[in-house]
Amino acid sequence: MLQRGSRFLVSRASAELMRWSRRFSTDLPAETTGDSKFIDAWKKVVPNLDPPKTPSSYMAPRPPTPSTIPSKLTVNLVLPYNSVLSGKQVDMVIVPATTGQMGVLPGHVATIAELKPGLLTVHEGNDVTKYFVSGGFAFVHANSVADIIAVEVTPLEHIDQALVQKGLAEFLQKVNTASTDLEKAEAQIGVDVHSALNSAFTG
Repeated sequence: MLQRGSRFLVSRASAELMRWSRRFSTDLPAETTGDSKFIDAWKKVVPNLDPPKTPSSYMAPRPPTPSTIPSKLTVNLVLPYNSVLSGKQVDMVIVPATTGQMGVLPGHVATIAELKPGLLTVHEGNDVTKYFVSGGFAFVHANSVADIIAVEVTPLEHIDQALVQKGLAEFLQKVNTASTDLEKAEAQIGVDVHSALNSAFTG
């Protein structure tokens, strides 16, 4: 008797569950949507449409990867509003990557590196040109071309070391006297940038 009662309750609960459960989308009949005339007209137009343009479509084609390592590295140093170096043939460039100073020579493996505020040096024979970059990215290609995209770039010789040290002292004081997290974060950014500037002179 007890077994019959439990079976009855289970079967009744199953029936109620089946009655209230929602059907899967795959169980529903497919509905035709859209205007058939429009679809037919679109199918006639699609083969004649040109594919969308990408940024690479407007760039000059890169030279092919040479079979031998070239003697020079081609460097492009670009800002949002200016081009500092364009197609410059150099021996080596050292960039301030977030992982540390990274030297790039001809034949360097293709790499993308994020830049932090620091010293960027361009080596051409015995001449070394130093720049301070505030941040950006370096794209090293397999064909010995290095594209360096920076927010700000300033020749190191144009920076006043005394003003750098003064600014560093001011931002250090702001860090100690900051009353909010936002003020402390802004002051810490100033400390980091001025410390990198100061290191560029002493390093």
